[in-house]
Amino acid sequence: MRQKPTAQLRNLLLQKAFFTAPGVYDAFSALVAERVGFPALYMTGYGTVMAHLGLPDAGLGTYSDFVGRLSAIVDRTNVPVIADADTGFGGLVNLRQTVRGYEKAGASAIQIEDQEFPKRCGHTEGKRVIPAEDMVLKIRVALDTRIDDDFCIIARTDARNVLGLDEALRRATLYAEAGADIIFVEAPESEAEMARIAAEIDAPLVANMTAKGSRTPEIAAEKLEAMGYALAIHPGLAMLSAAAAMQQALEHLKTHRSTVSLDMPMFSLEEMHELVGFPEIWAFEKRWGDEAPEMPRR
Repeated sequence: MRQKPTAQLRNLLLQKAFFTAPGVYDAFSALVAERVGFPALYMTGYGTVMAHLGLPDAGLGTYSDFVGRLSAIVDRTNVPVIADADTGFGGLVNLRQTVRGYEKAGASAIQIEDQEFPKRCGHTEGKRVIPAEDMVLKIRVALDTRIDDDFCIIARTDARNVLGLDEALRRATLYAEAGADIIFVEAPESEAEMARIAAEIDAPLVANMTAKGSRTPEIAAEKLEAMGYALAIHPGLAMLSAAAAMQQALEHLKTHRSTVSLDMPMFSLEEMHELVGFPEIWAFEKRWGDEAPEMPRR
């Protein structure tokens, strides 16, 4: 019998087998990522707001925006989904509702952060953090709210770029002691800082390999694993590469008014049909079309 996704994620952590989770932002990107064969997916807040609203990740996405996308992603995939929930979309009562909603929607882990509401993307300016004690209370509420003990609570601190690395480490330690299943120190600024975080925090750790040009340097998986990280998320890879490919294809069409000479990787229509599930639809229609009784003539 296949394990529940929450149990699959918990086992990955217990086995201490480093893994990579690509960022997905809608059901379609999730289908592509699962097809490649990743053991888990990461629903990125930046990408969710961008894809759904065409807006920056500046606290403009709502709980309804996020949980709706999450539900669609989980419905179309079979691997654990780690889901960004920003600050929990408000105070403690809002956070409780968010944890309930994410767990009901089928997430295997929820990520909450210690920024003030409304939040900002972790690799941009203008962030402010709440007192560490308030975040500890959020973690305790999240733990008390979840139904499945395998549903993981990820506690993220954005204090590094606001109050310094020492304060970020202090907070990360407090959050681990409060019972968070996974700790996420956002936006360290060097490989040495990444190594120090791993050395000082006694908990499963997330490494955020955002994209070229972010605050955190890109580090090979082998190095992250050797440091002691549990997983690496790559939130931006799918959306940044998709945006570049779309722009290239559309610029070609605008310039040449056709795609005759377009030379770039692209799915065939048959591959697209297979990915989104047309064969199952055709099989259903064939079965019920063949079995449907003939309508009496009047």
